[in-house]
Amino acid sequence: MKLSDFDYRLPKELIAQEPIEPRDASRLIVVKGKDIEHKTFKDVLNYLEKDDVIVLNDTKVEPVKLVGRKTTGSPAEFLVSKRLDERKYECQIKTNKVKIGAEFIFSKGLKGKVVGGKDGLFEVLFSSDHVDDLLQDIGEMPLPPYIKKKSTKEQYQTVYAKHSGSLAAPTAGFHFTPALLRDIEKKGVKIVHITLHVSFGTFLPVKTDNIEEHHMHDEWFSISEEAADTINSRKKRLVIVGTTALRALESATDDIGIVHPKTGTTDIFIYPGYSFKLRPDLMITNFHLPKSTLIMLIAALIGLDSIMDAYKVAVEERYRFYSFGDAMLLFIQAL
Repeated sequence: MKLSDFDYRLPKELIAQEPIEPRDASRLIVVKGKDIEHKTFKDVLNYLEKDDVIVLNDTKVEPVKLVGRKTTGSPAEFLVSKRLDERKYECQIKTNKVKIGAEFIFSKGLKGKVVGGKDGLFEVLFSSDHVDDLLQDIGEMPLPPYIKKKSTKEQYQTVYAKHSGSLAAPTAGFHFTPALLRDIEKKGVKIVHITLHVSFGTFLPVKTDNIEEHHMHDEWFSISEEAADTINSRKKRLVIVGTTALRALESATDDIGIVHPKTGTTDIFIYPGYSFKLRPDLMITNFHLPKSTLIMLIAALIGLDSIMDAYKVAVEERYRFYSFGDAMLLFIQAL
């Protein structure tokens, strides 16, 4: 398939700059085959049934964005990813040009030097042994570039976030409130938590016209024995919240559809034509960027024509798009 197959037109004013409050007051487009309904997110409760299992990604975003400058004076932004050594970290750097040996200065006396790199990611040696602590003090939340308005640490986080390590939030979960989660449990729906730490790979643009040539970067995930057992022994439907949760589950499922407890990394790339080992019955997701691996994954679930038709309707109905935008509830049918 071609990259252009996943393109669509979106007016800039439909890109949400802040979340709706309360969170479950966001709009919800419900897609059942060719039928489309328009609801409010808290109405999702009406679509869930006793003994359904709903899976949430409980990864937590940390303030890993550092704003500083080169020693030559040029401004720079760092996204600090995983720790490689005592003071060495993998980073994404946004500045005019990055060379090995380039040095940067941040607040609180923190300095960094580029000592290596590949695939757009750089190895940076910092001057402090306490980079993680400094990030909590001087770091900012790593908001997507299309969000121009600053957000609090609470806004760019799900209410059930628990395990730190993500560079971006699993935004399909933004619409849940503690009250809605309690109501879901009261209805007899079992809530399962798994973890996938979102990395650069999810958001790196697809640069090849033939999408099959695109390669995903590794992302760490963990599925407990309790979570796997609950999913495997479910009496009714499987409801997955977000593409990250689906990627983690698919990476831990065998050829007969059994989910296994697993901790590791995945670089799985799902696009139309992919044969799912664990196809959900329902999927909750946000609206994704054109030509992104995320929209490709959703197209693999419900079909390219179906998802593009739904996006067209959402644009016409003035839904809010992307991380702080509205949501979709997809009923998955066999393709």
